[in-house]
Amino acid sequence: MSVHLIKEIDKLKKMILSLSAMVEETVQRAVKALDTRDAVLAQRIIDHDYEIDRNEVDVEEECLKILALHQPVAIDLRLIIAVLKINNDLERIGDLAVNIAERAVFLATQERTPMWFNFVQMGEKAQAMLRQSLDSLVNLDAGLAREVCMADDAVDAMNREAFLMVQEAIRHHPERMEALIHLLSVSRHLERIADHATNIAEDVIYMCEGQIVRHRSEDYAQNSREARNG
Repeated sequence: MSVHLIKEIDKLKKMILSLSAMVEETVQRAVKALDTRDAVLAQRIIDHDYEIDRNEVDVEEECLKILALHQPVAIDLRLIIAVLKINNDLERIGDLAVNIAERAVFLATQERTPMWFNFVQMGEKAQAMLRQSLDSLVNLDAGLAREVCMADDAVDAMNREAFLMVQEAIRHHPERMEALIHLLSVSRHLERIADHATNIAEDVIYMCEGQIVRHRSEDYAQNSREARNG
């Protein structure tokens, strides 16, 4: 590998990690704004969405530049392909965080609706998946990435539970239907964040092992155990 390519790869890694940290913080703040009904914080998230978009474009341009100038092969090529895909997932997660913030702005104007479902807990679960997927990226840890993939079913189940509870709440409080539908949207956005975290984890596995694991969830548990047992 040439010295110039090594420097370009190191620069690309720093760029994707910087974007990762920005997106993770945005999700955390969006969930906090929802929980505390903080319209000011939520609006700040919406207003600064352009920063994530700008960084996403910068990462993509850097990937394309490396491909054009250096024509990398093997592990370096896998890295760039994975970064391109992860970059797109991070941008989508940022958009979903903005969507949650928009729901928070509206809900801040409404009386709190009695709900038994814990949206904060679901948010924490999705955030944990995102954090672990990014940790697996930083440490190139395929075993941790597989654990993220295994956790996705739990968030899917929480989304289904939220749907049933919102449905029940609408029956008892039809006058609050609009607020309840906004809460249902939050649940869906959190579920999608978890999906994108899973995508990132799958790309980390590809980056580490050259193995495409999409649509192979039944293998996650076995492979994760094998990785831990060494």
